[in-house]
Amino acid sequence: MGQIDKIKGIGQRIKIPTPVFFILTILVIMFFLPREGKYRYSYAENRPWQYGLLTAPFKFHIHKSEAQIQQEKDSIMHTYLPYYKTNNITPKKSTTQFQSDAKAKSVSEEYISYITRKFNEIYKAGIISTGDYEKIQQLPKKQLLLDENNDNRVTPRYLASFYTPKQAYEKIIDDAPGYIDIKHLQSINLNDYLEVNITFDEDRSSNDKKDKLQQIPLYEGEVQYGEKIIDRGEIVDARLKNILDSYTNEAADKVGTKAKPGWLMLGELVMITILIMALMIYLMFYRIEEYRNRRNVIFILLMVGIFPIITGLMADTKMFMLMYLVPFAVPTILVRTFIDSRTAMTTHLTTIMICALMLPMGQMAQFIILQILVGFMCIFSLKNLSERSQLVYCSLLILITYIITYTAWILCTDGDISLIRENWRMYLYFCINFVFVTFAYLLVYMCERVFGFISEVSMIELSNTNRPLLQQLSEVAPGTFQHSMQVSTLVVSAAHRIGANATLVRTGALYHDIGKMVNPIFFTENQIEGFNPHAGLSEKESARIIIDHVTEGVKIAKKHNLPQQIIDFIETHHGKGKAKYFYNSYVNRHPEEEVDEADFTYPGPNPFTRETAILMMADTVEAASRSLKEVSKESITELVNRLIDGQLSDGLLRNAPITFKDIEIVKEVFCEKLISMNHMRIAYPELKKQLGAETPHVE
Repeated sequence: MGQIDKIKGIGQRIKIPTPVFFILTILVIMFFLPREGKYRYSYAENRPWQYGLLTAPFKFHIHKSEAQIQQEKDSIMHTYLPYYKTNNITPKKSTTQFQSDAKAKSVSEEYISYITRKFNEIYKAGIISTGDYEKIQQLPKKQLLLDENNDNRVTPRYLASFYTPKQAYEKIIDDAPGYIDIKHLQSINLNDYLEVNITFDEDRSSNDKKDKLQQIPLYEGEVQYGEKIIDRGEIVDARLKNILDSYTNEAADKVGTKAKPGWLMLGELVMITILIMALMIYLMFYRIEEYRNRRNVIFILLMVGIFPIITGLMADTKMFMLMYLVPFAVPTILVRTFIDSRTAMTTHLTTIMICALMLPMGQMAQFIILQILVGFMCIFSLKNLSERSQLVYCSLLILITYIITYTAWILCTDGDISLIRENWRMYLYFCINFVFVTFAYLLVYMCERVFGFISEVSMIELSNTNRPLLQQLSEVAPGTFQHSMQVSTLVVSAAHRIGANATLVRTGALYHDIGKMVNPIFFTENQIEGFNPHAGLSEKESARIIIDHVTEGVKIAKKHNLPQQIIDFIETHHGKGKAKYFYNSYVNRHPEEEVDEADFTYPGPNPFTRETAILMMADTVEAASRSLKEVSKESITELVNRLIDGQLSDGLLRNAPITFKDIEIVKEVFCEKLISMNHMRIAYPELKKQLGAETPHVE
């Protein structure tokens, strides 16, 4: 369940602007658009060619393989020598600086003369940095090209003819004559004057390397128009594979040459963008709640995107007739099941329009007409989806629609009834399509698990009071079960009046108090008259037991794999309100004590949908109505207004997208229903025995 919960929240956790998802959908569909003339053979090296004779439909170059090109690059790099340049200023500057410092420090003339001579010798050979020395050491020839006079004339030099700063220092020390004291020589800090005068010429080296690599020929021959490339059964060796790869690349480059590929791509991009943006604008203006719900947006765009991808792949292989095997009705069924009919039809139209762009012009009209009528049939047949068997019924109607519409199309376009017999395969495709559509039953279940949706069918199944969990509630806590049934009656009427999801809120009402099964006797509706288990407990202990029914209910719901939407009702039906009976009792008994309200507060959260808000209001007023001493229209109206206004003033409904007008309508509905549910029955008169009358004798 943990992994599923993570997946369920994906749409809400991704902090990406909603339009980005639409743009990504456009790009993905563009990527899978078919390309006329696209190479469509599958082959592998050292395997036989499984197709017929292939001849060159145009002249093309045989490209070298990546391995060949890399081998030639390696060969060039094997002989490549980097460029270096000489800094003629550094030796003079370093020598002059040394002589000045030496005289200032009273170094003897013999030492100055010797060191100056060695400096001239070493700088003439050249000092190179340790890093450059190690790089050249890795080259095969261990050479470089040196521009000694900065006149663009270079001379090859071996690395061994240069010094690193460390080698130069050691050279001066090792070559010292006998009259030189080594320790004194070392104390002069010769390292301070040994600077690099041979530096890497990056621009010249880079340009030379680039020129050499660009001179590598990319082709090793060409194939003439009409020339045989390969025939069935021949083994695809390295040479043939290289030719086939070259043909693949050339064929891909020639896509749409007659229709200007750049303009072709632009036209496709504009058309797909218009269609996807039309869907986005529809959601923005007519389904703003769905547009703001990233999970729903991702779901809708997946439904729109998957089938154009399938269509594009099939169009690439020129299997246009097999397109009718694709169950285009499935996205319509799924969107209708989890969102609504109008959005389902808009999604269906967007999908088939995009798919039609991938078909030949001659088949486009037929495809669009068939799919539009199939979409309408999906919507009509699933108007009131309450049983999963309706999906099979819907699939059958789709099959009939395909058969009748296709037959009518042949008759109205060709006027020849004999063509129906010739195109019998199409009717076979429709039957296979029917089989695929029936699998929508499984897809509904998968979408519920992956996206966290809950369909009306699932809600109706969950609200069946014969389900084990509700049966257990009726046996363990019969009073709570009756309370839940009464609440469900209230919320359904209110939901219908304000346009909320009546099926969802009814199901939530039946399960909202299942946590009371843990300690049923501690709740008033389950207590026996004259026995109060709270009598020996403190207010805090009693409040904890009462509040725990929310957390216990969540545990039970998760254990029985109830959908998150139902768990939301369990968590929010008290919101972050207080267990006021025990809170008020505690405050009255401890007037001088500062009360920790957390001990008496439900964990929440507060209601965040219209449905959870309706349930909170209904739960409170139904429970309180049982405590009325006098049941009348006035007392019930006063009770409903006082309790719901109290929830408003406490801020419990602040996060729910429900208006004050909706709340007033809900109040009216609750008053009507509670008055009807609590009406007094008239007393039946007793039959009085008449004096002198005899009881008739019955044979």
